[in-house]
Amino acid sequence: MDTVNPLSRTPVPGFLKWCLHLLVVGLLAVAAGRAVTGDAAHPAATAAAAALVAAVYALGPVLPAVERSLPATAAWLCGVGAAWLALTALTADGVWVAFPFYFLLLHLLPPRPALGAVLATALAAAAGYAWHHGGPSLASFLGPLIGAAVAAATVLGYQALYRESEQRRRLIQELTEARAELEEAGRTAGAMAERERLAREIHDTLAQGLTSIQLLLRAAERALPEGASAGRYVAQARKAAVDNLAEARRFVHALTPPDLSGEEASLRVALERLCDTTSLRHGLPVRFHISGTQRTLPRPHEVALLRIAQSSLANAVAHAEAAAAEVTLSYMPDRVALDVVDDGHGFDPGALPPPEPGHGGFGLAAMRARARALGGTLTVESSQGRGAAVAVQLPVPTGTSEAAAARYGDEGNTP
Repeated sequence: MDTVNPLSRTPVPGFLKWCLHLLVVGLLAVAAGRAVTGDAAHPAATAAAAALVAAVYALGPVLPAVERSLPATAAWLCGVGAAWLALTALTADGVWVAFPFYFLLLHLLPPRPALGAVLATALAAAAGYAWHHGGPSLASFLGPLIGAAVAAATVLGYQALYRESEQRRRLIQELTEARAELEEAGRTAGAMAERERLAREIHDTLAQGLTSIQLLLRAAERALPEGASAGRYVAQARKAAVDNLAEARRFVHALTPPDLSGEEASLRVALERLCDTTSLRHGLPVRFHISGTQRTLPRPHEVALLRIAQSSLANAVAHAEAAAAEVTLSYMPDRVALDVVDDGHGFDPGALPPPEPGHGGFGLAAMRARARALGGTLTVESSQGRGAAVAVQLPVPTGTSEAAAARYGDEGNTP
């Protein structure tokens, strides 16, 4: 199990900490054993000093404050260091205990104080070695300093590898989350596209067919003689057609995009909401303008314009790196226009590769297909460094407003 020191913010596997503890205990046991069995000047004092170092060192793992508070850590390290200096003054074998102390200091202290403490410990070890060997020498300084350099390089290298590993882990996590969001967005987009397709199919086939049946039955009812027995069956068939037509309209209404459904919903409201949502979620300021006399449009026209605006703003967010965008809805006597302009880095519309399954690239093609399906046109103007402008125009025949209002009004009304 990895343990984290909040001061160094680098976790250390549990088995490495146990290895460090065993190394300290082993070196202290060697120092005490050699003093007792050898010809040391003060064997009892040396053994007592080794035991003192072990006792003070043993307090660290059992005191939670040692790895959580810098003052507590510093106090404990000073206690261990003082006991170790006493042992080093009594025997040259105490110098070797400095090596595991290097790792201890580098793990428990912040980087700069840790390096200073390691250097001070190395100099103290060199001085102790010189004290017991009759004076300073090159070997007395090189040994502790090389050990300190090896310990510092090992710990710093481990910390660098850990940071890189953490960066990769966070990147993988972000990529996983982004992939999940993209999959969810793809499922939502697919569901919305299927809803729109079903709504168009029901409206253009089933609903229109039921309307024709109802009109034919009404004509047949009027053509029958007064009191004819067949009139009752014609009236029942006409009522069944009316009921089924109302049910078909309910299906179409249920499959309509949420932004275009509801009593107060309209294309203007849906586009305003889209601009506000894009500004809030993606930090791209989007201004909305409307010109001309607002009127009710056929539902396929409203859906197509809303989807084209959504796709255009999505491209501005994902690819253009734009700082601002504008959406303009214009009502004209015989047509309606939508313009989406951004100030991004732009692109060459003629250089775009054809869409390929599994590789994307269907945005502009889908927008053009929507416009063509309603007899309209879609143009894209852009160049490198000059932003992009998407303009769509859909024809709206005279009288469409009244027809649309009747078509998408009360479901109980008959055409």
